[in-house]
Amino acid sequence: MAMEMADLGFSQIELSHGIRIILVPGLLKAIEEKVISVVSTHNFCPLPAGINQAAPNLFEPSSRYAREREQWVRHTKRSIEFAAQVGAGAVVCHLGGVDFFWANPAEKLRRWINAQGSPQAFAQPLFASMRDRAMERIQKRLPLYWTSLIESIHRVEPLAREKHVRLGFENRERLEELPIDSDFGRLFEALGPDSAGGYWHDTGHAELKHRNGLIDHQKHLETLASRLIGFHLHDVNAGGEDHQPIGSGSVDFSMISSFWQPHHTLVLELSPGASPGDVVESRQRIEALLVSRGFTFR
Repeated sequence: MAMEMADLGFSQIELSHGIRIILVPGLLKAIEEKVISVVSTHNFCPLPAGINQAAPNLFEPSSRYAREREQWVRHTKRSIEFAAQVGAGAVVCHLGGVDFFWANPAEKLRRWINAQGSPQAFAQPLFASMRDRAMERIQKRLPLYWTSLIESIHRVEPLAREKHVRLGFENRERLEELPIDSDFGRLFEALGPDSAGGYWHDTGHAELKHRNGLIDHQKHLETLASRLIGFHLHDVNAGGEDHQPIGSGSVDFSMISSFWQPHHTLVLELSPGASPGDVVESRQRIEALLVSRGFTFR
């Protein structure tokens, strides 16, 4: 796997939330032999024992159940230690969500959008009222999860600081996932000035929220620019599918590149269905944007 990435022209990679324990010895050998280096990992990495497929939401820090929060803390600490072992500077984290025992309004909205077709659904007057009602219900339940989220993060931050690993809190695509986009500022305020956390911007997730009117993509980045530590870069096609090759959809990468800074980590996060040619072309498009912004890269 590492050699394939190197053959496509990459010297650095992110290890995803789909890395099984059985892959670790080979990855450590590839790092030792300088086939590749690791700049970031994605919680949980490696996967907990017995889990054989990507499971970034297996345990949630916002859960109302103490046992689940304990498991999130335990495995996130393990991810931080592994990141330090492989020389990665950041662990990307999902931060849970708001649960509904009955009738999740966000799921109801998603079913309606799928039935209409996403481009057509967003243009209908009914969409905005359904979206706003769903967000009202989510906001109403949010306090039940917020304190648990902050306490869970506080429990892993000392280890992250000790290991010199940043925690990248990723924006999410679903309405009920945390933090709600407008709450990122409140999150960092609650964590305090010494927080090990930073903002990790996913371009596809933000584009989906931009399309449905929940955020303005550029203004969202402007608000969080001082907290940015990394990006997941992928495009979104007309049908609302993300993780598409760069330049194949509607994401404004020229605008996004205006926020890039030398200390940021840029990660191509493409669908497993992307061809080697798609990967290479996407890399070349990002490199061209870096050059146009006056950056050197490796």
